[in-house]
Amino acid sequence: MDLQTLETWIRLNPLISGLIVLGCFLLILLVVILYRRRKLKRQISSTMTMGLEKTHDQLKIRLGELIRLNRDIDEGVYGHLEEVLLGADVGVKTTQKLLRYLREEVTSTGRKDIHLLKGYLRNEILKILNAHPTESLIPKKTHVLMIVGVNGVGKTTTIGKLASLYRNNDETVLLAAADTFRAGAVDQLKVWSTRVGAHTLAQKDGADPAAVAYDAVKAGVARDFNRVIIDTAGRLHTKINLMEELKKVRRVIDKALPGAPHEIILVVDATQGQNALHQAREFHQALGLTGIILTKLDGTAKGGIVVGILDEIGVPIRYVGLGERLEDLKPFFATEFVDALLN
Repeated sequence: MDLQTLETWIRLNPLISGLIVLGCFLLILLVVILYRRRKLKRQISSTMTMGLEKTHDQLKIRLGELIRLNRDIDEGVYGHLEEVLLGADVGVKTTQKLLRYLREEVTSTGRKDIHLLKGYLRNEILKILNAHPTESLIPKKTHVLMIVGVNGVGKTTTIGKLASLYRNNDETVLLAAADTFRAGAVDQLKVWSTRVGAHTLAQKDGADPAAVAYDAVKAGVARDFNRVIIDTAGRLHTKINLMEELKKVRRVIDKALPGAPHEIILVVDATQGQNALHQAREFHQALGLTGIILTKLDGTAKGGIVVGILDEIGVPIRYVGLGERLEDLKPFFATEFVDALLN
């Protein structure tokens, strides 16, 4: 079939012509999506590198010294590497796992050149991080997030930044001020709501947190909000156990909208090191976390806590806080994290 005959055939078959146009459109759309995704990853990678600068510099110095003073990877190197990893707050259990993986890799390949150490370490850290990947969640019609964490970790600020991310995607957001115990918590959330263009549902100080959460979810469904984000208490002024109060809030949310909350996310302060790991363990046991947000990662030389939390708790890291700006809350990608840590 020559070109002229093909053109005549297409002109006489509008269905074929339409399918070709649609195919071209979908191809262009795919190229645009891939380009934007690569651009976003480059931006995240750059921000991650700057945010992990303290941890990176510390590891660079100590690993560089280890490589400079040794020719082969041997037991002495493993001993020094253990100190380096513990110093970065990877944690005892995860450090031992990394060293075990490393020994197995070196033994199986037979390659002991000290200059391969960073590459080996990168692969073994990725092995741990990729064992608990962040799932791509399909938002519900009204997607409810319950945000938990102790006072002082930046929970309310993180909620504001999360709301900003969703607003940038043209989603409607309702913030529920269910931390009714902390003085100023409601006002702080209202300020963030105004700043990012979200809405707030609040009651008077000292109101029942579960009642606030219930009303917020009902309002979110009735008014077709895309996201309802519920702030919760990090400390109580009564003798009621915090975890029991949070369990009550979770139950009430489920009554307001069966199946909600769709996400229970813990906010922890990366500068708290192993204490952050302890918090993650307790909250996960009590509530069944679906994700973790690590804040203030730019303020510590112990960014290895990311690896320890993922390994020991098994809950994906959803976002990391890498600075004070709204745009400094970034989705967590394992490869970008490890590259920023070791490159």
